[in-house]
Amino acid sequence: MKVIKTINLTKKFGDFIANDNINLEIEKGSITAIMGENGAGKTTLMNMFYGLSKPTSGELLINGKKANFKSPQDAIKCGLGMVHQHFKLVPGLTVFENILLGTEITAGPFIDTMKEIKEVSKLITEYKFELNPKDKVSDISIGAKQRVEILKMLYRKVDILIFDEPTAVLTPQEVDELLQSFRELKKQGKTIILITHKLREIMEVSDEVIVIKKGKIVGNVKTSKTNPKELANMMVGRDVVLDVSKREKDFSTSKVLYKVENLKTENDLGKTVVDNISFEIREGEILGVCGVEGNGQSELVKLLTGLMEKTEGKVFLNGEDITGMWPDELRKKGLAFIPEDRYAQGLCRDMSLSDNIIAGYHSGEKYCSFGLLKRKEITKTRDELIDFYDIRISEREGNISSLSGGNAQKVIIAREFDADPKVIIASQPTRGVDIGSIEFIYKKILELREKGKGILLVSSELSEIMSLSDRIIVMYKGKIVGQVDGKTATKEKLGLLMAGVR
Repeated sequence: MKVIKTINLTKKFGDFIANDNINLEIEKGSITAIMGENGAGKTTLMNMFYGLSKPTSGELLINGKKANFKSPQDAIKCGLGMVHQHFKLVPGLTVFENILLGTEITAGPFIDTMKEIKEVSKLITEYKFELNPKDKVSDISIGAKQRVEILKMLYRKVDILIFDEPTAVLTPQEVDELLQSFRELKKQGKTIILITHKLREIMEVSDEVIVIKKGKIVGNVKTSKTNPKELANMMVGRDVVLDVSKREKDFSTSKVLYKVENLKTENDLGKTVVDNISFEIREGEILGVCGVEGNGQSELVKLLTGLMEKTEGKVFLNGEDITGMWPDELRKKGLAFIPEDRYAQGLCRDMSLSDNIIAGYHSGEKYCSFGLLKRKEITKTRDELIDFYDIRISEREGNISSLSGGNAQKVIIAREFDADPKVIIASQPTRGVDIGSIEFIYKKILELREKGKGILLVSSELSEIMSLSDRIIVMYKGKIVGQVDGKTATKEKLGLLMAGVR
């Protein structure tokens, strides 16, 4: 039985065609992966399925009946739910309150808080998510927020589940658990639509793959009859190479560019989250940092980029003490950074692409004279970076909010790499970007390395850490528990360290 069918489904934004005569069918009880480059139209298509956007033309049929959703509530009533790439949570509410928002359990005129906590606790245990139902969403990690989003839909017992990049913020272990949850949901007769760039996940759990390129379907294949190389070629139009040749290089005589000594800090609750961290990065070296999310990597990056105060320790750039400097001062010293959360720390949705692409560098001589912005120079830089980094946007004068998540990430990559920094701190640099863009970002990171730049690479993708890093340090409970040579690192070795086994 076909639970979803589209007939010439089209969505336009002005003259820009986001989805162009989409015709597809999805079987009940199947897992269908939808893949494509950033800006290909995947999320736009799913937004029409979920009632967040209305088609310009064409038809959408759910269980054989024509659907004309005016809102997500209409979609949920028809048994269709969506877990978004960018969170739709209320920070001030707890985990259980967010999951039950709009479907509260009442006892007479009052909300039955104890019963709500019990129900959510049962759900958390069932799907093996490490969450405390009483925690405030503002206090939990990005990975935990993603799990809350997933539980919101699972609680509503929808039959068709759309997941938009659900593993973009999860650790390898969490990804495996989520994929197992997908298999269990499939056994229960649920239909899953999975939007992802990650070929391993597609090959592991999907039954069918639909490839979208520039708003059109360019491929529709059974997963069992394809392979990662073919899918990447279908999506990008050429072979994609992510393998990085390891160098035989002795860094012992190279100049120390960046040095961290005994760095320590506590969170708002007084808990030590970064505990006596020390390391060095030399010219032309990539130092990888990995660990299960929530073990201090995020706080370490915030400390190093001026977004959090230290309690002890020092940081040096080119021998100069830069401890405690603000982000704009750090940039002037030659430090660039890619934050793990592109919207919370890297971009402003309500600002134009032009303003975002110079954010943090706007007071420099290149873009500012006597307190006035040089608009011609800013526009020139914007257009050059859009073309060079292949940033897909319908309108160059538009706001950053009109970009897909992956293209928004490209804006940050373009801005920070274009600044020609001495040292770059890259936290989750390829989060949510397509395989062609990952290849491009790897290439640019390696070019910076060859120019003698120092790079601190923080990533939840072990394959990324292992491919790019010359050395890898592993964090566990705020401490460095081990260091591994990039040439000899294995997932097994790193996995043990990530679990706290020295």
